[in-house]
Amino acid sequence: MKGKVVIGSFAMILMFVAAIAYAQDFPTRPVTLLVPTGAGGPTDTGARILASVAEKKMGQPIVVINKVGAGQQIGNTELVRAKPDGYYIGCLSMPQLNTMILDPERKAVFTIDSFTPIINQVTDPGLIWVRADSPYKTLKDVIDDAKKRPGQIRASTTAILGDDHLAILMLEAAAGIKFRVVHFNSSPEQITATLGGNVDVSFDNIGADATLEKAGKIRGLAVMDPTRSSYLPHVPTTVELGLPSVISNSSRGIMGPKGIPGPIQKKLQDYFLEAMKTPEYIDKMDKASLIMRPIVGEEFAKFVRDLHTRCIPLVEAYRKSK
Repeated sequence: MKGKVVIGSFAMILMFVAAIAYAQDFPTRPVTLLVPTGAGGPTDTGARILASVAEKKMGQPIVVINKVGAGQQIGNTELVRAKPDGYYIGCLSMPQLNTMILDPERKAVFTIDSFTPIINQVTDPGLIWVRADSPYKTLKDVIDDAKKRPGQIRASTTAILGDDHLAILMLEAAAGIKFRVVHFNSSPEQITATLGGNVDVSFDNIGADATLEKAGKIRGLAVMDPTRSSYLPHVPTTVELGLPSVISNSSRGIMGPKGIPGPIQKKLQDYFLEAMKTPEYIDKMDKASLIMRPIVGEEFAKFVRDLHTRCIPLVEAYRKSK
């Protein structure tokens, strides 16, 4: 028995040494970064900015690909089925990842433990907005009209039970109103529909819409955060407007499939964190109106688990209301 224990321990040591040796050369070929949303949206923009800077640190190209569909579920499913060697990772959005796992109707083939959290990149506050020529001048205008015409005002999201959809549910509960909810797969689709007059009011994120607001193409009605955004300082917050329970944001971070060796995780964390500290990255993110929030390793994993717990009652409430 003692001999088997010694052999087993020796085998584990050899595997550990091999993993360290493998990590020392990582990466030796291009790394793929999957984005489960459409090209041109804030998740895609942030991922491409990070990839363009981090690949200089890695010494290998980071190839960004978009796998769109089913409210990000297609891309997330592909990621968990990838080989856990560090060469296929993704930029995933939360709470969308959490809610698709918690909603049994989605029939996700993964759980929150199916992923290796590497580093959080962005926390992007929510924004409620309309076309610049919309008759709605304030959020109060929207709420007042929704009370007169329940279920008739078209409100758009970028995914079922994503942060934008949850924000709609929060506002409905807080204001005692009901929207006609329209779901899209990406911010560009949502923006096109709203500017085209097919949607009355949109719920999205500052990173997707700040440039349009500054250009006078849309009108921001409320930032769903306790404090005003430096990118849209003239737009009031939901807290200012007497709706403190309507707080929403999208967190986006780099993850991989479960089982990426610890030394490879560490190298990926270091590469991305180094990139996030560079003036080039900071300048590009600022121009894209994306709020940086790096959270690394186990702290990021805890952030994901805590968010998952907070999403449970929201998903349960949504299912009961259907």
